[in-house]
Amino acid sequence: MIYTINLVGLRVHAYHGVLPHETAYGQEFLIDCNYLIEAQSEDELTSTVSYAAIADLLVITATSNTYQLLETLAYQLLAAVLAHSPKITRAGITVHKPMAPIDHEFQDVSVSVSGDRGVD
Repeated sequence: MIYTINLVGLRVHAYHGVLPHETAYGQEFLIDCNYLIEAQSEDELTSTVSYAAIADLLVITATSNTYQLLETLAYQLLAAVLAHSPKITRAGITVHKPMAPIDHEFQDVSVSVSGDRGVD
């Protein structure tokens, strides 16, 4: 069976951006992740990929490096998720930057990327 697991609104304080104050002080990012797994319909944790483990992976990946572009951050998060388990066949990442340095009122800025295992 194919299952889709969704993790929405994971909050991470990180230091990504082009402007000096973004990399000096950081800001909150929200990460959405969905991933498809091939799994049996058994009621065992070993038959799936833990969303808690994926959340930990996303936080570590987002806080271990600094990127200027949201696109790069999103791609690195996607690559980490796809490499995490052979059970993950496809994944999607959206990175939200609600405090982006924009001189106009806005709700959100986000970048999304998706891909299959072994395909860039």
